[in-house]
Amino acid sequence: MSLIESPSFETISSAIKSTSHPDGSYVLALTSLGNYYVSSASAPSNAIHLFDKTSLKCVQTLKGHQNATTILRTVRSIGGSDRHTLLSAGKDGCVIAWDERSGAPATQMMTPGRSRSVLSCDASHDGLTVAAGTDLHKEDAFILYWDPRKPDVPLRAHGSTHSDDITAVHFVKNSPSPISGQILLSASTDGLVSTSNSAEDDEDEAVLNVGSWGCSISQVGWIRGSSVNRVWAASDMETFSCWSNELDMLQNCDIRHPSVHSHGRTWVTDYMITCHNTKQSDSNLAVFVGSNEGDVALLSSSNVADSSAPWSINSIWAKGHAGVVRSVFWDENHEILVTGGEDSKISAWRCPIPGQFSGSDKSARDESAMDMDSAILKRERDVEMDISEGEPEGKKVKRLS
Repeated sequence: MSLIESPSFETISSAIKSTSHPDGSYVLALTSLGNYYVSSASAPSNAIHLFDKTSLKCVQTLKGHQNATTILRTVRSIGGSDRHTLLSAGKDGCVIAWDERSGAPATQMMTPGRSRSVLSCDASHDGLTVAAGTDLHKEDAFILYWDPRKPDVPLRAHGSTHSDDITAVHFVKNSPSPISGQILLSASTDGLVSTSNSAEDDEDEAVLNVGSWGCSISQVGWIRGSSVNRVWAASDMETFSCWSNELDMLQNCDIRHPSVHSHGRTWVTDYMITCHNTKQSDSNLAVFVGSNEGDVALLSSSNVADSSAPWSINSIWAKGHAGVVRSVFWDENHEILVTGGEDSKISAWRCPIPGQFSGSDKSARDESAMDMDSAILKRERDVEMDISEGEPEGKKVKRLS
């Protein structure tokens, strides 16, 4: 398994701006909402902080969850609303859709009976279904579904899809039809990846496909395609896998194995951070990895479904953190990467679109970078773009200056 430098490779060693959590807590997750970058803090704070995108100053703090905040994401709609909404879940058994204008929950969904830890959540593209995955309690781990317009009681609970903690749930977001838009992807520490029909009450009928990896799965997501979607997954052992739409395994590799030792430059991956579907291409999946020293790199494969295809290293962001980087958020529209780590720091970096993602040549990218320096770094508060989980790169918003 080889790793080569892409023609557009560069090392970026200076962040545009940096800030820190006011309480010194770990940065567990990052997303974007309107004019803000949003982060979730580790215990004992458990707070959710909103940072102005121009100054990176903390302008608002939401109380978060009574116990640990386990997931934070922005969805395009909740309950049929026409505005992007911040969605979080926690070990207090709650899924909360926040109204950042009032600083309070707009909708709160609770696990029934004895409170269970909620480890993952998502909302369907139309916002009319919210799904959440719970931890294992006694012998059951549930996927719960709510209609957020009637949040008091779940619509249904599926308890046999997984047999251990459900670490990730994701709806299809580029669905051509309302029916396929109800498909939910889930993963668990039981080693299974599954797709289900979230609108089906009978769990035996709801499960569509199941793939077994044989290791604890920490993350999973869709790989958007022009004709068919595929699936990526990451394990607690820092392995990466790619699956077909029917959950046949296409690739399984240790993401730490590809490394670079050339031209006086060394890169060795210590852990995987996350993956990102680039808006510039249907076929390229951006894989963000980190080093124990606090550096971040962007890897890509010419074909993630082919285990023999070489991997490329496109960029390294260095000297921004001391220790593990827990989260990244890529704002493709304005070529900004936001990183957050265990050192409590949040940094915003220049992030040029690599050639294999943009499909442009280097001169076009250089011209784009000059345009960014001269024009895009100003405040742009008037236009919002989709920043749903399916398109996490976010909005056209103001830039850091």
